[in-house]
Amino acid sequence: MSTNLDALKKREEALLCRTYGRYPLAVKHASGARLYDFDGREYVDLLAGIAVTNVGHCRPELADVAAEQARKLVHVSNLFYQEEQLVLAEKLLATNHFTKVFFCNSGAEANEAAIKLARRYAQRVQNRDAGEIITFTGAFHGRTLATVAATGQAKFQDGFAPIPQGFTQVEWGNLDALRAAIGPQTAAVMVEVIQGEGGVRPMSPEFAEGVQALCREKGVLFIVDEIQTGLCRTGRFWAFQHFGLQPDIITSAKALANGLPMGAMMTSDEVSRGFEPGSHATTFGAGATLSAVAAKVLDIMQEEKLAERAEDVGNYAMGLFRAMGERLPGTIAEVRGKGLMIGVVLAFPGKDIWQALMDRGFVLNLTQERVLRLVPPLIIAREDLESFAAALEELLQAHVAA
Repeated sequence: MSTNLDALKKREEALLCRTYGRYPLAVKHASGARLYDFDGREYVDLLAGIAVTNVGHCRPELADVAAEQARKLVHVSNLFYQEEQLVLAEKLLATNHFTKVFFCNSGAEANEAAIKLARRYAQRVQNRDAGEIITFTGAFHGRTLATVAATGQAKFQDGFAPIPQGFTQVEWGNLDALRAAIGPQTAAVMVEVIQGEGGVRPMSPEFAEGVQALCREKGVLFIVDEIQTGLCRTGRFWAFQHFGLQPDIITSAKALANGLPMGAMMTSDEVSRGFEPGSHATTFGAGATLSAVAAKVLDIMQEEKLAERAEDVGNYAMGLFRAMGERLPGTIAEVRGKGLMIGVVLAFPGKDIWQALMDRGFVLNLTQERVLRLVPPLIIAREDLESFAAALEELLQAHVAA
């Protein structure tokens, strides 16, 4: 093991709260779809900072924009009008059907804003005594107390009681359970159209359309969490667009500024009436430099047609993995996903396979103990995915032989 890695680990143990289970890798620099450690070893990045660096690591254009803007204006707070925010808002809203946006710093904050807006819209605009948010099993909506409550998984709530009230979970895919759960107290239903931490589980078209229809029937807001799925990742600019949905609110973050802290909640003119000056705020959200970078990210995504590329390359990769499963029965239970958000579901616990892939120079992560999750930069070359597939097949063959 690298002595540099050992030294970094010792320094971290002395300095940082122990909240992360680190991978055995210290990244010194990155470029495109490549990571490099302190020994100069190269890795193919199939994780992209967990679906963040969609346009690739260290794009020179983004560095130039950040440097130029930082010499002009970085931060004055949201007490002032800032043109950079408006340019970003216009570009972002042009990608969907929404007309209003609230900028913040992260996905959890975007989801917090959505939760607060849904409740305040119900109580101050609709004049309903409603505040419940319904979510689904397998969800992941963030690490703040409210979003941990929305996530509804015991492992994320352990030791943090009392957990905020006002959240109800129903079974993923079960429309009858959702119908039974929606009542006068319900403000909104919140869902990921493709669960990420839940194991790359896409909604079926019937489920997606059914959730929206129930929200419309019952008069509650329909919120889609696009923190991980948005911004071209799944082969559309937004994952909800695969199903022809019209959510009332969506949330975004991760890839919005390609690694700089930026989140957004988007909604309609009508629902935005739930907020008024003073009802919600952020100190740092959409500062001038971050806004300029995020606007350039959106330009790159559209100029390079990264949604179309994600669909094309993702379908190709999933074809490789499905063919592999047919050649090696009993190894791959399922391949699921959309675009370049792919879950290779192993038929057995996958930690050893994940570690062996890392040893061979492929960075990805493992969710739900068996799901190899691939969310690479959208600029990744087909040849990188072919190399990964060859390495995975060799490891699976060894597993079968053993």
